Amino acid sequence: MPISKQIHSDKTRTNPPLEVPVSPKERGRRAGLHDGFEEGYLRGRLDVIASRPGPVFPLRPLHIMYITSGKGFPYSPLDEGLLETLRSLAVSVTAADPMQPVAELAAELHPNLVLVLDGLSLPAEQVDAIRGLGILTAVWLTDDPYYTDMTAELARHYDYVFTLELNCVEFYRGQGCANVYYLPFGVYPGHFRPMRERAENPRTISFVGSAYWNRVHFFQPILPDLIKLGLHVNGIWWDRLVEAATYPERIEQGTWLGPQDTAKVYSSSKIAINLHRAPDDSTVNNNTAGIGAVSPNPRTFEISASGTLQLVDERSDLARLYTPGVEIETFSTGEELLDKIQYYLTHEQERREIAIRALDRTLREHTYAHRLNEILTHIFG
Repeated sequence: MPISKQIHSDKTRTNPPLEVPVSPKERGRRAGLHDGFEEGYLRGRLDVIASRPGPVFPLRPLHIMYITSGKGFPYSPLDEGLLETLRSLAVSVTAADPMQPVAELAAELHPNLVLVLDGLSLPAEQVDAIRGLGILTAVWLTDDPYYTDMTAELARHYDYVFTLELNCVEFYRGQGCANVYYLPFGVYPGHFRPMRERAENPRTISFVGSAYWNRVHFFQPILPDLIKLGLHVNGIWWDRLVEAATYPERIEQGTWLGPQDTAKVYSSSKIAINLHRAPDDSTVNNNTAGIGAVSPNPRTFEISASGTLQLVDERSDLARLYTPGVEIETFSTGEELLDKIQYYLTHEQERREIAIRALDRTLREHTYAHRLNEILTHIFG
């Protein structure tokens, strides 16, 4: 090559840029900016989904008398959400407490349907008197199979029985109930929805619930590892866990959160754990028939509606409601729970996408409006 051409070639050659050292402080700043952007992007996507118009169901020319559980908190928020939803599905809704003379009210108002939540506080003779008036009655049993010793008897007094436990459908039919339907619980979006802003005190992992013995025994051997990963617990009876006093800032004992506060906890957490209570715990249950539990609890829908990745212990009926690995994650052992927590805390994008898909499916299929419309469809066509 001629010298002149060689010089020209050397002048036009581009050298790779020198890497400028980045200080730990700068790396932290950049990481914080990235995390903040990703969190804001997640909040925006969740808010778009949560702000979409809900499903439109027919407004039926019916008068429905709704009988509350009568149990107060924590059932009162369920009553509130169901009543508000019913008013969007029927032209007339009357609320009553099970301690009131419900049969007399029904005789005066003559509704098309008396719908009872839980039913354990409403005397059976009141239900019989209502049916004697030619008024249809229905009960939605929300604690199956844990109190089937009592609900088996009361269910026989109703025209229609709805249970959130799939295993209880044949049980009630065997008790002589003619119209029994499986109706899993759902969520009231007025109580549970993602937060629009980042929480002041964000959590890594949350568990909200009472310290039933199966939960105590499950958490005990892995508690130190969960605490290191960022676990916070809210609920009652956690003094049963002897290690609880070691972590007073992480295990808040004696706190029974309302729905809005619970939603804030879920929404401010990267991961929410859902561990079902055991159907064979004789210290709290009345289930001498030994009916197993395969269907998910109400918390399943509440966490999903809050825009958070949910890790839930496996129940065989769960897959008909959410797709594991796509809209929800499951575990069967403590070690598996720890492994999946560690995985999703280091795979943020996967964690966020599952939370988004869970919210989307919940609002499309699992709200109180869906469930109450299904009740009315079964009864009135």
